Amino acid sequence: MRTTGFIYHPDYLKHDTGIGHPESPQRLERLVQHLLSTPLWGQLTHLRPDPAPLEWVHSVHPERYSAMIKVRCLGGEQVLDSGDTRVCRDSYDVALLAAGGILQGVDHVMAAKERGAFCAVRPPGHHAESSTAMGFCLFNNVGIGARYAQRKYGLERVAIIDWDVHHGNGTQEIFYDDNTVLYVSLHQYPFYPGTGAASERGTGKGEGFTLNCPMGAGSVEKDYVNAFQAKILPALHAFQPELVMISAGFDAHKDDPLANINLTEESFAVMTGMVSEISAKYASGRIVSVLEGGYNLQALPRSVEAHVKAMSG
Repeated sequence: MRTTGFIYHPDYLKHDTGIGHPESPQRLERLVQHLLSTPLWGQLTHLRPDPAPLEWVHSVHPERYSAMIKVRCLGGEQVLDSGDTRVCRDSYDVALLAAGGILQGVDHVMAAKERGAFCAVRPPGHHAESSTAMGFCLFNNVGIGARYAQRKYGLERVAIIDWDVHHGNGTQEIFYDDNTVLYVSLHQYPFYPGTGAASERGTGKGEGFTLNCPMGAGSVEKDYVNAFQAKILPALHAFQPELVMISAGFDAHKDDPLANINLTEESFAVMTGMVSEISAKYASGRIVSVLEGGYNLQALPRSVEAHVKAMSG
């Protein structure tokens, strides 16, 4: 059995997005309640993170950007963008704590071989560009974690696999000219946020290190497996990552209200298994998985359970 860390903090519930917002505290409440009722809960290593030091936030976001988020949240603003990224006075501190969860996940997996970590954090991060908050996201959690792994532990190659149903425009933008981070995304297309065409492959020395696999509405598990086998696994074998990170959105589930992809809980376990094989071959079995989307309060906990079981098997 792998030693799998479960990173969570009750203060993640303090990020108040308002009545009716899909990215609600109930997502994590239901997730934790569900896992508590399963044998899996007792098999996990439970870790509570500290806020990310600003030096790590600033590895992907300019200082002026984090300062702007702080001022606007503490000033009582409720919306950071055109309407969907809602915040409260606690949101800046919670966002630092979310990023800190990924740093702890990296520390956990780097401490020994055959370790995984699931970071049950909010707010999510993969839509946050270097200087732009959007899509419910303030700081790019997985991007901060990737830079932390490289700079603290000297890793040269980090792979990020993003299977959230929405394209991770922020992660792509941050690493678009970087050949040390392979960014792979499967997402409904065309769809929010409008990026993620197969022709978007990186620029400069980063050309070829962005791999987008657009999925049509109505896609099912077989379509995702075919994308892995035809495109993603060959790219990962060629890259030989020293750490594998997952932007684990579960909104491609057939019951999710925000998209039109028809995956099941088992689909996430299948994808996790394929990623785990890559991790075992090149990255000493180390995987850091970061919660992104997933908005059906029944499907999300079941999908996370299937994913973490597959990571831990």
